[in-house]
Amino acid sequence: MTLEMNTNLPTGRRELSGSPFMQAARGITPSRVPVWFMRQAGRSLPEYRALRAGTQMLTACATPDLVTEITLQPVRRHHVDAAILFSDIVVPLKAAGIDLDIVPNTGPVIANPVRDAAAVAAMPDLDPEHVRPVGDAVRQLVGELGDTPLIGFAGAPFTLASYLIEGGPSKNHERTKALMHTDPDTWHALLGKLAEITLTFLKVQADAGIDAMQLFDSWAGCLSLRDYREFVEPHTRFVFDGLADVRIPKIHFGVGTGELLRAMGESGADVVGVDWRVPLDEAVRRLDGRGKPNLVQGNLDPALLFADWPVLQREIDRIVAEGRAADGHIFNLGHGVLPNVDPTVLTRVVEHVHQLGA
Repeated sequence: MTLEMNTNLPTGRRELSGSPFMQAARGITPSRVPVWFMRQAGRSLPEYRALRAGTQMLTACATPDLVTEITLQPVRRHHVDAAILFSDIVVPLKAAGIDLDIVPNTGPVIANPVRDAAAVAAMPDLDPEHVRPVGDAVRQLVGELGDTPLIGFAGAPFTLASYLIEGGPSKNHERTKALMHTDPDTWHALLGKLAEITLTFLKVQADAGIDAMQLFDSWAGCLSLRDYREFVEPHTRFVFDGLADVRIPKIHFGVGTGELLRAMGESGADVVGVDWRVPLDEAVRRLDGRGKPNLVQGNLDPALLFADWPVLQREIDRIVAEGRAADGHIFNLGHGVLPNVDPTVLTRVVEHVHQLGA
């Protein structure tokens, strides 16, 4: 299904019409399948670990020079078709004044979990000035990246809510689901606040010059379609609607969201990220009929980066072939780069995808 997409450039933004990533994200057939990796900026790169030594994650995310260098590292090394801003989904929460920390080998930990109406009412708003260093980093990167697009990002309201309610990462999201069903008024008030914070954070990045954006709803896959439609989609849509006048490609991604793909695709995104559990041609079938081009991103299983090259090459070839069912395909992993991946494997993946052509 091919539909027309408005490809007029936003006023004042870089002219990147020759970028394979931007073409695929707008439903235009590129000269080659573009590729980038979630979590490419960090963890697996020795140059990243050397640069970050002795610097806490949230400090690094608020230091423009560090953000710029870390964001550029995988572009230099792997020759990916897009850079993604080095940051973390809890950065706007911390900037708003919520007491949290990113604990190594654990993840975000919230000092005072938000579990009732009073805690929601006490939550602060995000002042754009408090994330000014992120905007400064974006401006630096736009000047450094040449013709490589820069993807900005934020966490979606549901995933942020899960961290706030659980107090940290959770396997079952039991407190989150309990609040959602037991006190829906408090739930919607919380997600409404988080949607405002997310929108503010993305607007700062957009005003500074990002070329595309991705909204991560990392843990939405724990929900049924019914619960997603009722308790989550309206707030996600609020974020995308608030960015409607920012005419850059918008990507939406979650893990384990095969049953939610249609709903996620209807929330306002242009491109839907697909994890490794659903073949891309099947994802296109599930998205078809929503009145927009079927643009997908994904979806190599990150664990297969540890497999022998013939196995990995076969999987890449399969994914690219399945991606041809879409109106546009951006090659990526089905989730983020794992910490112990050999960076030379990532470089080889990029080279192979590029060799496969359009």
